[in-house]
Amino acid sequence: MNPRRQPATSRPLTKLMTAADAVKLIKAGDTVAMGGFVGIGVAEELVLALEALFLDATDLRPEAERPRDLSLLFAAGQGDRKDRGVNHLAHAGLVRRVIGGHWALVPKLQRMALDNEIEAYNLPQGVIIHLYRDSAAGKPGHVSRIGLGTFVDPRFGGGKLNARTVDDLVLPMKLGDEDFLFYKTIPIDVAIIRGTTADEDGNITMEKEALTLETLSIAMAAHNAGGIVLAQVERIAARGTLNPRQVKVPGVLVDAIVLGTPEHHAQTFGTAYSAAYAAEMRVPDGDAESISLGVRKVIARRAAMELRPHGVVNLGIGMPEGVACVAAEEGLTDLITLTAEPGVIGGVPAGGLNFGAVVNAQAIIDEPYQFDFYDGGGLDLAILGMAQADAEGNVNVSRFGSHLAGAGGFINISQSARKVVFAGTFSPGAADIEVRDGGLAIGQDGDARKFLAEVEQRTFSGAQALARGQEVIYVTERCVFRLTAAGLALTEVAPGVDLERDILARMDFRPLVAGPVLMDARLFRTEPMGLRDDLCRPE
Repeated sequence: MNPRRQPATSRPLTKLMTAADAVKLIKAGDTVAMGGFVGIGVAEELVLALEALFLDATDLRPEAERPRDLSLLFAAGQGDRKDRGVNHLAHAGLVRRVIGGHWALVPKLQRMALDNEIEAYNLPQGVIIHLYRDSAAGKPGHVSRIGLGTFVDPRFGGGKLNARTVDDLVLPMKLGDEDFLFYKTIPIDVAIIRGTTADEDGNITMEKEALTLETLSIAMAAHNAGGIVLAQVERIAARGTLNPRQVKVPGVLVDAIVLGTPEHHAQTFGTAYSAAYAAEMRVPDGDAESISLGVRKVIARRAAMELRPHGVVNLGIGMPEGVACVAAEEGLTDLITLTAEPGVIGGVPAGGLNFGAVVNAQAIIDEPYQFDFYDGGGLDLAILGMAQADAEGNVNVSRFGSHLAGAGGFINISQSARKVVFAGTFSPGAADIEVRDGGLAIGQDGDARKFLAEVEQRTFSGAQALARGQEVIYVTERCVFRLTAAGLALTEVAPGVDLERDILARMDFRPLVAGPVLMDARLFRTEPMGLRDDLCRPE
């Protein structure tokens, strides 16, 4: 038994304590798992208290009893690209190892990884989510096809991010004649989770949270490993007063309850509280955001043309978020089901620091079940971003130049969806491109290249996609490519674009060019495209 876990007969009548006292239960060398998605479900009060304790020069306890040299484990990026979330833990000596699913929102930890100051891994978000559940069940690891052919595959790096990182957390394996990856489970000493209401026994409900996430899986994994569970909530109820059907985390798993202050218990890092995000109310369908005509809308519109009635769809962060706006503008939202990886099914996904939240959802399920659904082939279509693409159809969104974004759920989603659309501008960097006269007018182009001879890091494998029989499309504002057995094929070109000057001369490889057609002129006009009629028309 973990020495910090008291026998049931000796536990106090209440588990309520201050954040400062709760984090004193964290010891040197502990593995700490943090729940959350961007700013949703992040226990900011506890993270701040942990940072303060590490920096407290008056804490004279023995080194072994103080939080330092921690291994930090998180599935999704938990930050605001600045200071909040796990960015608070980016101090030399506090963190020794970080295993993260998404790194773009945690620039302070990202910098430590790039500077070789910590051991650092990037594993697929869905794999980490499932590792929590496998760890809770006492399994030695997680067996999956997810990650094959990408930088997570040990034959291409095993998810290691710098020279300091040497331990193999991912192993290749075969079952019969088929290749798989084996991800080792990671025993958790401390789980830090968040909910809405706790009773005095530690039973926790999540009625005001935007998502339920991996909260139960993390708590169970820590408890079953002999670790401890620290939970931040915003209110306390009397013992025995919570509806057991609303309890998300049973009190038998929880060791400490901390009341979060309002400023450190916001629903998301972008919104203090929205009744719509908590599914307490539905908002009028006409309240969806619209985007003005420009390059972003052209890309979103062309990607939206791949939607099909009754399709189940995932939209990635960034450029693909515009597809939700186009779908609303074109009256398509009742024809398709949009989903998001943290457990959202139906409704209209939010963007920015609200990403992960949704209005008018049909259902919100725990994140591990969402990745079961994704990994098993439940997605008809995924529309995702792309930072780089190459001649073999590989895509990089995870690491380029000095930027470490991480894969997040991208590998699970892109590898498992029946059809994948990668959407992004043709050239990175500042550009002068106007949408006018039913086409594009390219004045000054971006100063970098997106279509390379070989991507810097392989987040999506074109060869694996071909072997799976996936349909893969690459959408930009000026042209569209499709993945074929012979590589990328240029299939569409925007009106007003010069094929040689504006496309081929700005690529590091020559795609297959076999009579590309003009992109639909409606993409470049102000008025709606009439996509609903297109989707409802019998083929």
